[in-house]
Amino acid sequence: MLRIAEQVEPMPRSLEPAMDAAWPAPDRHETGGWIFRAAGGVTQRANSIWPKDLHGRPIEELSGLLIEARDWYGSRRLPVIFQLSDEADGAAGLHALLDTERFTRQSETLVMTRGAAGLPAQRHGAQAAELSSAPSEDWMQVWWQVDGRGGDEQRRIALDILSGCPSVYALVRNNDGRPAAVGRLALPEASSRGGIYCMATIPEARRQGFAEAVRHSLLRAGHDSAVTDFWLQVTAANREAQALYARAGFRVSGRYVYRQENSQAEC
Repeated sequence: MLRIAEQVEPMPRSLEPAMDAAWPAPDRHETGGWIFRAAGGVTQRANSIWPKDLHGRPIEELSGLLIEARDWYGSRRLPVIFQLSDEADGAAGLHALLDTERFTRQSETLVMTRGAAGLPAQRHGAQAAELSSAPSEDWMQVWWQVDGRGGDEQRRIALDILSGCPSVYALVRNNDGRPAAVGRLALPEASSRGGIYCMATIPEARRQGFAEAVRHSLLRAGHDSAVTDFWLQVTAANREAQALYARAGFRVSGRYVYRQENSQAEC
């Protein structure tokens, strides 16, 4: 039996900037080596702090930056959330501070990677994917139906996030021509890596090979665009998806967790 969570290698340091560029928040502020990101509450990733520089920071400096973060996010009526890897330099000190401040731990996420060489062959008879450089209305409809949260304004913000990084969008239709599954390959301009995001299949089309066809088309599109390595993110609780990605050659290269301020904590 494959034990995904135990197969962990150190995540390349250069991958975090690529992940940040792949899902860019429209509202950003950098201070003290931390990146504050906000997008009206649409997705945790786009509304969290990326503390990209933690090495050697004394507790007093971390506490001061936390005060600044509370002011910044408070003015936007958003909670303070950190996206924090246990493996980052200096992460232990910030985790200790957040524990003291009673920040919760949420949504543990694995980062899985693979090289561009030796891509798996497409399954015989698989549906061909429609590829585009922008999300079509059909593409958005599938993704938002599966993963969307909110109304028209939230959908517009999500589209702004998607459009903030050059990407390839894949859509596979069922035998009746209706949209069945989608995915996105983010291609950050300053990186040779490509990130797979927004994998979504409508409920009635699951376990029919549509997601596999989307994934294969995105890997092939990345290979054709001179991508050297791929990454994707999957929640630690989603063992089924981890196993599917492992069979496609992905291996766990790191993990992160969201630390959110507990609004119920006593002042």
